[in-house]
Amino acid sequence: MTTYGTIPTSGGNIEYLSRAKESIKTGLGTRRPWKEMFNLSSINFPYNISDSFRRIKTNIGYFRMNYAIIMLSILFLSLLWHPISLIVFVALMAAWLFLYFFRDEPLVIFHRVIDDGVVLTVLFAVTIVLLLLTDATVNILVAVLVGLVAVVAHGGLRMTEDLCIDGDDVEAGGYLVVSS
Repeated sequence: MTTYGTIPTSGGNIEYLSRAKESIKTGLGTRRPWKEMFNLSSINFPYNISDSFRRIKTNIGYFRMNYAIIMLSILFLSLLWHPISLIVFVALMAAWLFLYFFRDEPLVIFHRVIDDGVVLTVLFAVTIVLLLLTDATVNILVAVLVGLVAVVAHGGLRMTEDLCIDGDDVEAGGYLVVSS
């Protein structure tokens, strides 16, 4: 009996790919829609400095995954002309994918639950330190500065009154916004 043209439906590789595909869908599903993030009708100047800080804090909590993607993309683009740094960055991206983006359950180390904010901060710090050791210091510092300016500018200019945050988002690190 020949099996030409048939695709195997069982086996370790197919199951592994299926789980990886599902993990990617689930991981990217936790980010906010880009359309919602860049809604031009939600952009205006804050009334004062305290309003700006409140907006930045709320937007960082709400768009955390999107901001991480933006920062990492800017960092990646800045390393295109530094192959060693790019290799280190790709290895670090694997760590980012497994420890931050594609996790469905909280990270537990020594029977302690680690908060997403702590994971994000540690991964960001380790990424910067390891990349600084690869002699692309100026590129990395400029990329981080550009990314931070982009995040703070968006966070300060985007109004927070139209963000829909439910109880799960607040527990996951988002902020509850109450319109006054």
